[in-house]
Amino acid sequence: MDKATEEHWRELSEQILTDIQEWRRTHPKATFREIEDEVHERMSRLEAQVLQDAAQASKSREWSGTAMQERPKCPVCQTPLQARGQRIRKLQGAQGQEVTLTRDYGTCPNCGAGVFPPR
Repeated sequence: MDKATEEHWRELSEQILTDIQEWRRTHPKATFREIEDEVHERMSRLEAQVLQDAAQASKSREWSGTAMQERPKCPVCQTPLQARGQRIRKLQGAQGQEVTLTRDYGTCPNCGAGVFPPR
């Protein structure tokens, strides 16, 4: 990861810890289960951000300029895919946190299947 990403993670971590401390101060009678749920809820924000950034750092997300033999293959007929531009995929991470990924999208020139690799 680059330094800017690491700094963003550090800042997000510090903000989450501050938020948890503030929540605890305002909920002095919270049960262990309530504290645990709150920590999981807030930490899931960091988890989703780390997942998103780590996935976006993958070199395999941009394959449109690669040689045909290096491109992802159609899961149906194993033909190298033809690039069709980039698309955004939104996934749901832990605790319902949204993770957004940008990937090259492709179609199979043989059978026409559309694929959003890598899976």
